Parts: sequence; C-alpha cells; structure tokens
Amino acid sequence: MIKRMNHPAWFILPYWILFAVFIIVPVVIAIGLSFTYFNSIQTPNYIGVTNYIELITVDTVFMQNVLPNTIKFALIVGPIGYLLSFLLAWMLAQIPGKSRTVLAIILYSPSLTMGVAMSSMWRIIFSGDSGGYLNSMLINWGIILEPIQFLQSPAYLMNIMIVVSLWSSMGVGFLAMLAGVLNIDQTLYEAAYMDGIKNRTQEIFFITIPQMKPQMLFGAVMAVVGTFQAGAIGVQLSGSNPTPQYAGQLIVNHIEDFGFIRYLMGYASAISVVLLMMVYLLSKVTQKILGERD
Repeated sequence: MIKRMNHPAWFILPYWILFAVFIIVPVVIAIGLSFTYFNSIQTPNYIGVTNYIELITVDTVFMQNVLPNTIKFALIVGPIGYLLSFLLAWMLAQIPGKSRTVLAIILYSPSLTMGVAMSSMWRIIFSGDSGGYLNSMLINWGIILEPIQFLQSPAYLMNIMIVVSLWSSMGVGFLAMLAGVLNIDQTLYEAAYMDGIKNRTQEIFFITIPQMKPQMLFGAVMAVVGTFQAGAIGVQLSGSNPTPQYAGQLIVNHIEDFGFIRYLMGYASAISVVLLMMVYLLSKVTQKILGERD
C-alpha cells in the first residue's frame, strides 16, 4: 500500500483538493447562479442570459460609473504600482544586506495593514473638518478658507483612492521582484560591461529585466488581479457603499451592493463572472507580453 502511494502525484493532491474546493467549485457555482434569479432565500429560478443583458443595457450605474471607474483605477494603479515595485526592488538590491532588509519590511508593511491604515491614518489626513491634516495645512497656508469634504466629494475621492492604493502596492509582487534581482548572477554584469554596456540604464534593460522574466510576470499578474479585486478602498474611505455619487464605485463594490445589500445573488454572480473574464483576459495579455518565448 505504501509503495502504491509514493507517486509524486500524491504530494500535490492536498493542493488540488483545496484548489477545487475554494476556487473551482465557487467559480462554477457563480457561473451557474449568473443565469438565475436568486434572492438568497427562494430556490434559484433559471432566467437565461437576462442578468447579462440587464447589466449591459439597463444598469446605467455599471456602464457609466462602475466600469469606467474600474478601468481608470486599474490602468493607473496597476502599471504605476508595477513600475514602482520594480524600481524600488532594483534600488534596494544596491543597498547592503541589513539596511535592505529593514527598508524592504518598511515598504512591504503597508500592504499588510491596509484596512487599519485606511480607517485611521488616511481618514485623519483627508478628514472633512478643519482638524484633518490636509485641510488644516491648506487653511493655515491660506490656500482655502473653509474645509473641503475630500472623502465625500466625487471630484477628489477617486484620486485619493489611487494615492492610497499606490502607497500600499508593494505586496508579494514587490518581494518577488526583489528576490529576482538579488538572484541574478553578478558575473553577467561583469561580462556585459566587457562587451560594451556603459551605464546602469543599459544594465537594467539588457541584463536585469531579461534575467528576471518569471518574477516580472508574477508581479504583473498580481498587479492585474490586485487592482481589479480592489473594492474596500473607496468604501472604507467614504464610509458608505455605494460611494458618494458612485465616484469611487468599483466592480467589487457593485457585486457587494447587489449581493449582500440587495440580496440579488444571481445578478451579483453575473457581475462577478464579468470581472473574472476581465481579469483572465488581462492576465493572458500579460503572459503574452512577459512570458518566455522559447
């Protein structure tokens, strides 16, 4: 019996069981529920593609606010956060060991304490009364005469969400890039300079990036997934779901609104399937761009 169970497949069986239970099964159930009317109490009623048709043709909030907000948020936070992760990882790699470890922990820690940070520090900074740090400074400098409701104003909320998200964007993708830079064979740089490379910019493009393609790909995929899964930011900053005039409403907030506030689980499942397809397509594009060609 023991000999029969020494095949390598047995070692990855626990992973596949957990993956199936927590990933595959929920996705299949969500796809199934997206074709039903389900109010969380009665038995789901099959209605075909009605949820998807209503999402595109009837749900003006989704088409006019949620989808543009999500695309804007993802296109700004994703690429900029990704570039910052790489640049900071590369700069940290130039620093000696102990100092590098301390700085890496400092940069990584905001991604671990996101909920606490938003409910305390950022809401104090952007508080809408004169006691808020930003309002207090602007009043003292004579730039404004009365406090601005930053977190309740559609003109400011999305920009604040972007700033907060970039502040906390140094997550596992950043650590993967740091590990990738540190594991590059240093003799490659010596050989490259002997072959004609003259500065650090050429070093990055011709040695560093090609040698850490797997970490770059992982960081890009995590950036795509992270930006499209973001949803708590606007709600925690503004204190409401939906956010004021839907200014900070992202697809995840729209799912929570219909699923856990209105209890329209079938419609919420349809939105989640759309989000899943967006993340999947962008991940495939990322793999095409950064994946190995050979």
